[in-house]
Amino acid sequence: MSTEEKPEYSPGLAGVIAGETAICWVDPNAGLMYRGYDIHEMAEKASFEEVAYLLLNGELPNGKQLVEFTQQIASERALPGPVTEMLRLLPSGTHPMDMLRTGVSMLSAFDKDLSDNSHDANIRKSIRLIARVSTLITDGWRISHGQQPLPERPDLTQAGNFFYKLEGKVPQDWQIRMLDTIFNLYADHEFNASTFAARVTASTLAGIYAAVTSAVATLKGPLHGGANEESMKMLEEIGTPDRAEAWLTRKLETKEKVMGFGHRVYKKGDRARTGQTHGQGTMDSNLREARGSDGPRKAPLRQCGSLRCAGVLDAWLSARVKHAAVRCIARGRLVRARD
Repeated sequence: MSTEEKPEYSPGLAGVIAGETAICWVDPNAGLMYRGYDIHEMAEKASFEEVAYLLLNGELPNGKQLVEFTQQIASERALPGPVTEMLRLLPSGTHPMDMLRTGVSMLSAFDKDLSDNSHDANIRKSIRLIARVSTLITDGWRISHGQQPLPERPDLTQAGNFFYKLEGKVPQDWQIRMLDTIFNLYADHEFNASTFAARVTASTLAGIYAAVTSAVATLKGPLHGGANEESMKMLEEIGTPDRAEAWLTRKLETKEKVMGFGHRVYKKGDRARTGQTHGQGTMDSNLREARGSDGPRKAPLRQCGSLRCAGVLDAWLSARVKHAAVRCIARGRLVRARD
């Protein structure tokens, strides 16, 4: 009989260091850093193109580099014709994430660098994916709603072009700033489930398109990126801000899950959520300026504020779940910062 000890079982890989990174670091004490830059600075001051350049290259671009990088992304947005036709073949009720997953996989066949796994080739493919993921979303949305895709606007930033491709109107500055903030806050989050799935796939040398396809498939799940969708359903269920506190009290008392309140890795608040709250102040100010043209669509923002500000949440959590939550959060990590 073998006397060799069995490896310790780690549910969810808790406490297992599966990799190292210098790209993004989540501090359990509510910190989130991109290449050493604080998320607050990125959310408030940077464009999405600046953040994307930083994550890919390890440093912020100078003026010339930013212009060139922005032009690179803009020049790669158009989808190959067969990919657009594929979007037309999908049932109109296809989930956007399924459209995106299928589209990313199909794009691989049209990339001349597909079989080149060198660093330079992967950067080129990354730029194409950054550009075309946005187009897959906007064109897929319009096609599913019986509308024709719109031509690209290379004079607009990624955020500006996204709005234009959805609605056919050049967005206002506040809308671009709002979407830049959202893009920046979601640009990276260390070793989350979709990143882990992508790295497993990439470790087989299957290529970047296969890795991103794995990541998108993982991101759809309601316990990962799909949680945002569940949060929106939650806000629609609440209906109006005056119903938020009673709704929340009922959910907590029946021990039902409340979506949208952070990530388990944080012990003292979710820094990305903090950044979103910070950004929401700017968004609310801009929305007030736009009152009248966009009134009905402000309701989800108001409801979100009502949920977060409800005094019952702090009182209930402090009394009943605080310590259990901390125990859950402190179970372990998958990645450590690279020196």
